[in-house]
Amino acid sequence: MQDLFSNVLELQWQQVVMWAIGGILIYLAIKKEMEPSLLLPIGFGTILVNLPNSGAVTQALEEGPLNVLFDAGVANELFPLLLFVGIGAMIDFKPLLSNPKLMIFGAAAQFGIFFTLCLAFAIGFDVLDAASIAIIGAADGPTSIFVATSFGSKYLGAIIVVAYSYMALVPIIQPPVVKLVTTKKERLIRMPYAEKSVSKTTLILFPIVITAIAGLVAPKSVALVGFLMFGNLLRVCGVLDSLSETAQKVLANLITLFLGLTVASQMQAESFLTLETLMILGLGLLAFIFDTIGGVMVAKLYNLFSRTKINPMIGACGISAFPMSARVINKMGLEEDNQNFLLMHAVGVNVSGQIASVIAGGLIMTLFSTYLG
Repeated sequence: MQDLFSNVLELQWQQVVMWAIGGILIYLAIKKEMEPSLLLPIGFGTILVNLPNSGAVTQALEEGPLNVLFDAGVANELFPLLLFVGIGAMIDFKPLLSNPKLMIFGAAAQFGIFFTLCLAFAIGFDVLDAASIAIIGAADGPTSIFVATSFGSKYLGAIIVVAYSYMALVPIIQPPVVKLVTTKKERLIRMPYAEKSVSKTTLILFPIVITAIAGLVAPKSVALVGFLMFGNLLRVCGVLDSLSETAQKVLANLITLFLGLTVASQMQAESFLTLETLMILGLGLLAFIFDTIGGVMVAKLYNLFSRTKINPMIGACGISAFPMSARVINKMGLEEDNQNFLLMHAVGVNVSGQIASVIAGGLIMTLFSTYLG
């Protein structure tokens, strides 16, 4: 009973606010089905670590279980890399390989990363924190975790929550932005899809070649790209179907579960409820917006020089929020014209954005690794 009164007396209003934040994340996960596999454990973990004298983060003189998991899986970048194996096994690159020019738009949609990097540095974040925040624009949670951890960012918890929250909000963020920078006529452009045959040899060589190219262009991206492409190789090789299925379901789900709980260890009130967290929230939104605009504008530029016009909305899928962004753009196309099916083109751009975001993360790490002590 004495311990109960002692803990109640030690309770701070900031911790209560964090309980509310955790509750909101749980609500979004269950009621709105926004990234439930991640937001649910993060929300519950946020409540867990903001209880007075929480045993989840301290056990007598030793680290608590969440801190142990953080050291074992996030601090050494293991969890995001393992998660990439599962993501790679889920991705079908056939729509992209059927129309390789779609990779242009995946690259263009990384503009928001570099815009946000400059802005974050300009408003006072140090170089490594600015670079970590900018990767939110990759719309790729594991890449955000990997880069922020590598740079030792003190805003890791905020960066991860913002990155995954905005990924879940893609259906809300992208449509008004796309409509703002396109005309009705452009949104009505039809893109008939005739699936081209892609040989098994091509499907097998693609992940190997991409890994090699990424290693030459951005050596720091090799771990990220390599694990992503290894997962895809499991999918396409044809002799490891059981491992591919395990990577897609059991491995990806298990790592996501542990990752969500572990991230919560960085969301203690004293480090999360700061002005910087609000700034990161705003910068993350700008990163998503300018990624979307970058992809659309390059698609519009492409139309100026091409006889065969493309619907510029698909350029918005160059962000790495796979497959949500592709679904959003396909839905927008059908709303404009119920016979305009953009899904396969959008998926091709979306998977190219997955590759481009990982390479962009590697480029950021290569550019700023000299600032590490």
